[in-house]
Amino acid sequence: MPRRVKLVPPQVPFTRAERALVRRLNSPAKVQRWLNGLRYNTEEDGETQHSFRPVARLQSAHCMEAALFAAVVLEQHGYPPLVMSLESKDWLDHVIFVYRHDSGWGSVGRSRDPGLHGRKPRFRSPRALAQSYYDGYVDYTGRLRGFGLVDLETAMPGYDWRLSDKNVWKVEQMLIDLPHKKIRSSDRRYRQLLRKYKEYRATHNDRKPTYYRGRDKWEPLPQEFRKTQQEARR
Repeated sequence: MPRRVKLVPPQVPFTRAERALVRRLNSPAKVQRWLNGLRYNTEEDGETQHSFRPVARLQSAHCMEAALFAAVVLEQHGYPPLVMSLESKDWLDHVIFVYRHDSGWGSVGRSRDPGLHGRKPRFRSPRALAQSYYDGYVDYTGRLRGFGLVDLETAMPGYDWRLSDKNVWKVEQMLIDLPHKKIRSSDRRYRQLLRKYKEYRATHNDRKPTYYRGRDKWEPLPQEFRKTQQEARR
């Protein structure tokens, strides 16, 4: 594994079971695999913003909950609790945990869309990492237009974003208010991607596509999307 600077982790009052889980998930790739196995939180009983503790207990997470889970776990293994907000034109923003190795920047993420999961640490900058999500963000309404990066430790002093059993709405609001750097792209390219997306959904029984370029830099997808990839090859 590439070398990286290790930070001294904070003292967090985990339960015995939580501490065992944290100890086992000692790399971004392991956290990504664990999150891939969870049921995606579609918030059928109302909107939630869960911290690490409810995610571990309920075995369910949506994108921001997965990012917070990854931040709490990997902070204990020396990674700064960095999260990135990806801003879309339809206001359906995406949140991922990001980290840096000598080989580059990578991420851990969970989504209902196959193109928005984790990336291997092969990107030269946070901007390059954010741009790797551009193609996968284009659907019927989405278009990536900016990104923001923040350290939760310094951005949320005194706020329990790690273990709270209450919804951590303040984290969501902080990310909404976070200054985002613009990601520019041509309208022509966007229209091409949108047309390709619509044609794929129309001709493949409404399955979401996995045809995106740069997949060699992706972490493995959840099983439901790997099945889609296999079916598309037949």
